[in-house]
Amino acid sequence: METLSGAQDIITEASTRWDRIIDFVQSYGPRVITALLLLVIGRWLIGYAQRLIDRSFRKAKMDVSMRKFLESLISIALKIGLIIAIAGFLGFKSTSLIAILGAAGLAVGLALQWSLSNLASGIMILTFKPYKVGDFIEVQGRKGTVTNINIFNTEMISAEHKTIITPNSVITSDTIINYDKIGNIRVDVTVGISYSADLQQAKKVLQTVVEANTHTLDTPVPGVFVSELADSSVNLIVRGFCAPGDYRPTYFSLTEEVKLALDAANIEIPFPQRVVHMTK
Repeated sequence: METLSGAQDIITEASTRWDRIIDFVQSYGPRVITALLLLVIGRWLIGYAQRLIDRSFRKAKMDVSMRKFLESLISIALKIGLIIAIAGFLGFKSTSLIAILGAAGLAVGLALQWSLSNLASGIMILTFKPYKVGDFIEVQGRKGTVTNINIFNTEMISAEHKTIITPNSVITSDTIINYDKIGNIRVDVTVGISYSADLQQAKKVLQTVVEANTHTLDTPVPGVFVSELADSSVNLIVRGFCAPGDYRPTYFSLTEEVKLALDAANIEIPFPQRVVHMTK
């Protein structure tokens, strides 16, 4: 009898639980399904809104870095708003949810102070624009072309095709050299000629070289200048200007052309010599 009574109790408890499950599904099932539909529709609407925003930013010819940054922030804000709206539909109090999100945000913020510093520096970079995507810059002794300005870091490609990723807070706390800000960069090639050589002839030869170089610009006007009367040579600076991205090709080609032109004109490029007198 006790066994039969125990079995009946188990069946009764299982039946009660099943009834509760059915009641829960009947009460909240339609609301949950509706919430899922709202989630799908909301995601689609957010995607559509992002495309419209991107299109309007492009028509306004907004800076690429600023456009990506704003689109990222807008996307995050819209998704958070969608989550709050669905939670409210399911019966959660919006004020309580916002308070929970705020507390979580504070905790995450304290744990990620370094990241927040990079975020603030990223906003400063995008606002004051010390450089932009495509600029050739130097930071902490590293040179490269900016390929992307993210919220937390800046990416560059060096002349050796190495990817350089630098935290934004490091960049804003250091000196930034922007070679693209003016639009051109100066190239100096120093060469020494013998004291016995014809200085005016050498200057004419080198002037022809720098003007004929395929990378140098017509403005500012290139030139050749005497820089130093050294111990064994008269040093000249062959100076031209080029686009920042052409610096290395210009320097290399100009150096080679200077040597070949002086050789063709029989103008000596002296090298250090030491005379040793031996006595008994």
